[in-house]
Amino acid sequence: MTPGTATSTRHHLPAGTARGAGASLLVTPETADWTYSGLAVLELAPSETRTWVTGSAETLVLPLAGACRVTCDGTTYDVHGRADVFSGPSDFVYVPRDAELRITSDEGGRFALPSAVCERRLPVRYQPSEDVPVELRGAGSASRQVNNFCTPEAFEADALIACEVLTPSGNWSSYPPHKHDEASASESVLEEIYYFEVADGPTGPGLGYQRVYGHDDREIDVLAEVRSGDVVLIPYGWHGPSMAVPGYDLYYLNVMAGPGTERAWRICDDPAHTWIRETWSDEDVDPRLPFGRADDGEATR
Repeated sequence: MTPGTATSTRHHLPAGTARGAGASLLVTPETADWTYSGLAVLELAPSETRTWVTGSAETLVLPLAGACRVTCDGTTYDVHGRADVFSGPSDFVYVPRDAELRITSDEGGRFALPSAVCERRLPVRYQPSEDVPVELRGAGSASRQVNNFCTPEAFEADALIACEVLTPSGNWSSYPPHKHDEASASESVLEEIYYFEVADGPTGPGLGYQRVYGHDDREIDVLAEVRSGDVVLIPYGWHGPSMAVPGYDLYYLNVMAGPGTERAWRICDDPAHTWIRETWSDEDVDPRLPFGRADDGEATR
């Protein structure tokens, strides 16, 4: 199958094509044709309030741009947010399953609600931005920044795993290509959503690219040109690289969940390309990193 044909049209959702329930983006397990992972993006006008019901899914309120107040279970949290996704990690609120939340934004903004169908009902919690671990991964033209705000080691949840990846223009991330669709000691089964934002250039919106390809009898073939607000759904298969083209920094929010009893994020490199990791020891991390953070983060190769 040629990249960009039938399979990719089902897994690449351009901005504006997956609206629902008052959200500019709504991906549910039902619309994605899987079981666990979900994502909504709400765009609030100044002084607007929205109500959201979590149902069977634990949910985060993560500002992409702007600040807000989140009320749930009788408590209100002030979320300071950020100017945009390239301004550094944001604080956020965890909301349990079977809850109703209200989001109010005095100045307006854009807010992501990553979610995962889960069993336990954990308490609502606020997480400040300074507690978000920032990791610098790779080296050279494979340098990228990972904000591990809701990974298993960083924040307690029942099923949800989420992080943000920021890739300087001209660099490649999600590289080497990897997968997590088989249960083993070195791999977890996780459905994954990639939500993209791309920095504007001097003459208009930017763009990037995302690759997904299959293995064995799991056929998937995506080579998508992505722009701000686009989503790529990855039910299985090798995914990567994510390509930040010259001139445009690339951001993506990863949302993952799966059937395993252990909340773990284990991946397997495509063996044809894993050798690239060995080259990083002779290269420096891109000096443009980190985005919006005074410290250097933790370098991982």
